[in-house]
Amino acid sequence: MREQKKRRTGSGKINRADSRTKQKKRPATAAAQSRAAGTAVTIPNESAHMPFSPRRAMKKVRKKYKIFSVRGGVDRMFLYVLMALLVFGLIMLFSSSYAVSYFESSGSKSPSSYNYIRPQLIFAALGCTIMFAVSFFDYHHLHKFAFPVLGITLLMLVAVLTLRETSLVPRINGTYRWLYLGPINFQPSEIAKFALVLIFAHLISINYDKMETFRYGVLPYGLLLALIAGLVILEPHVSATVIIVLLAAVMLWVGGIKKRWYLLALLLAVLVGLYMFFFTDKFDYAIPRILGWLNPFNPPEGMEGDTWQTRQSLMAIGSGRFFGLGLAQSRQKYLYLPEPENDFIFAIVCEELGFIGALAVIILFALLIWRGVIISLGAKDKFGMMLGIGLTAQVGIQAILNICVVTNTIPNTGISLPFFSYGGTSLIMLLAEMGVVLSISRTSNVDKI
Repeated sequence: MREQKKRRTGSGKINRADSRTKQKKRPATAAAQSRAAGTAVTIPNESAHMPFSPRRAMKKVRKKYKIFSVRGGVDRMFLYVLMALLVFGLIMLFSSSYAVSYFESSGSKSPSSYNYIRPQLIFAALGCTIMFAVSFFDYHHLHKFAFPVLGITLLMLVAVLTLRETSLVPRINGTYRWLYLGPINFQPSEIAKFALVLIFAHLISINYDKMETFRYGVLPYGLLLALIAGLVILEPHVSATVIIVLLAAVMLWVGGIKKRWYLLALLLAVLVGLYMFFFTDKFDYAIPRILGWLNPFNPPEGMEGDTWQTRQSLMAIGSGRFFGLGLAQSRQKYLYLPEPENDFIFAIVCEELGFIGALAVIILFALLIWRGVIISLGAKDKFGMMLGIGLTAQVGIQAILNICVVTNTIPNTGISLPFFSYGGTSLIMLLAEMGVVLSISRTSNVDKI
């Protein structure tokens, strides 16, 4: 009897253990049973019987095509410095332009001193709206727009060259840079700067590990640069061409291109320059300009007019001394200095606010560039890093070149001062680009100050 009970108990334990094992191995769902058995079983879809909800459908669409996201906050220091530059620039634009505005409109029934500042305020408001909207835009989606933006930009640059002397591309100051589309007019060369930064950031982020090779690190970028810069220089727009070339050099340097390609490009440029100087007449017109740049107060005969702007700029800077003549107290803006509201607005800053005011402008630009680089280097992907570096470098390059031109450090060529000089296209594009940097800062690994 005892042996039979032991056998029953033992067999019962074994059976219970087997049953537990079988329960563990048993598939949990009908779908799993069908996969285990090798047969197809139709599982009823509960959502199919649910009534259609527009709200639920829109939620799915937004989740799939999500391009706007609040994510983290923007970098406040970058934003504060940017807004300080913008407000400072608007104040100085009005101070430097009201005399010219009144003179240019003196023949009309109602002369006005606000013909420059009024539209610039509208451009600034529109640009700030676009900037804050773009700051919520997920910059990763710009990957998809790299080639479309490049294609549209090239079409506009070609249109500027092929539609010359028409109502769409009129001749302004001896050049063809503006494209008029009804009430809207803009310079495609300003858009070309952004297009180059975007396409370079896109390609470098894809081929970052191959940038030391000629096929992936030199050839595509050289072709794109030659295409964009070649169309811009034919307008002609020398200053924009210089900025585009320097932008490409900065981005390729950060992208990891081998330094020997820079030496090779520099050597090639020197050889081409020497050939054109000694064996062609292409530089005959440039020699008097160079002599006038080296000594603007005693230029070669016939170059007095070309050095007039530089001389007036230097006199404005010198008369400002340390503390300046005072806001709105400039004398050179009363038709002595050409373009005081545009390329030479920094000279008016020096005259009215002196060395202190000029230093404040330079410090603000330095802070903006420094913070932009910090944001870019803290980006979570190579695309964000290259995009931020390129857009920040554009502001830095333009500011440095403009100040160098105004102080006669380099020969005179038309380069606007970012956020200060008059111009709707430039201001709106710059603010939109700063919106991209703010978008990068939302996900960047930096402390939001």
